[in-house]
Amino acid sequence: MADERSGDRRPGGPEAGRGGFLQTMRAVLWSFFGVRKRSGYEQDAKQLNPVHVIIAGIIAAALFVLVLLLVVRVVVS
Repeated sequence: MADERSGDRRPGGPEAGRGGFLQTMRAVLWSFFGVRKRSGYEQDAKQLNPVHVIIAGIIAAALFVLVLLLVVRVVVS
């Protein structure tokens, strides 16, 4: 059933609107950057899966450390 007020036309109710992993990754990368609008944060809080957020955070942190190590190796050599 569609909720006409919110514009959600996906079947299955509010749980069907959960964000995918790419949307979660984008939100985590924005949080690493440190700039977010309050409306974006509130929308993410409603849609994102907490398990996806944890996994995306670990992946983003690992990539950040690897990039730093690569930069240090290039500078030192």
